[in-house]
Amino acid sequence: MTERVSVLETKNLVMRFGGLTAVNDFSISVPEGSIVGLIGPNGAGKTTAFNMITGFYRPTEGQVIFQGQDITGLPPHEVCRAGIARTFQNIRLFGNESVLQNVMIACQVRQKLPWWHAPLFLPGYFREEKEIREKSLALLDAVNLRSHADERAPSLPYGAQRRLEIARALATEPKFLLLDEPAAGMNPQESIELMDFIRSIRQRFNLTILLIEHDMKVVMGVCQYIWVLDYGVRIAEGTPEDIRSNPKVIEAYLGEEALEHA
Repeated sequence: MTERVSVLETKNLVMRFGGLTAVNDFSISVPEGSIVGLIGPNGAGKTTAFNMITGFYRPTEGQVIFQGQDITGLPPHEVCRAGIARTFQNIRLFGNESVLQNVMIACQVRQKLPWWHAPLFLPGYFREEKEIREKSLALLDAVNLRSHADERAPSLPYGAQRRLEIARALATEPKFLLLDEPAAGMNPQESIELMDFIRSIRQRFNLTILLIEHDMKVVMGVCQYIWVLDYGVRIAEGTPEDIRSNPKVIEAYLGEEALEHA
């Protein structure tokens, strides 16, 4: 991989659940400003790796280094404050809230005033609430959802719900964004639009992006570098061209036909 500053490094991460080793010796280095991918068959350990990076799981062994700081085992809210945000394989929006409220809630991560200003209705609370609303509307603009701001989040089409989840992640002002199967459930045209969208938010928000994805057209089309997991073990890494021609990857996951059409 090109010699750029690494925004995130995982060092020999291991995750065991009882006698089962879900991920073993997982080490990657993600260059700042890149779009990279993590692929593998179902059950390969991809989401487990995401969970270790974002604090949902504490690794059995190993380290997570973000911007030079050891964040291993920090709880998710502290990882988020450090500058890492994520989406989920199964969309997790606030179903009883509007599209706008979903984004505004996420903005609280960067709230400056203490919580007790709200029930006292102090002037600073109203000023900050206005700033949060304006910031949230701008983010909805960025993902083409401003016209749906007052609708309930579950009423959106599936692809729009994916974009809303990304807007909510962006509201936490991350430097590093993890996308867990962002193309899941999308048709081919939506997947093409997703690739353009991922590139645009990387540039607009100065992000580094790591994505898990089964849609090989998306992976090969948007990622600059890819790691491949199988049974919790990294079996290959390289550029999209390297992965296309790697016999271990073909055997374990993709298959000749999948690669030919990616």
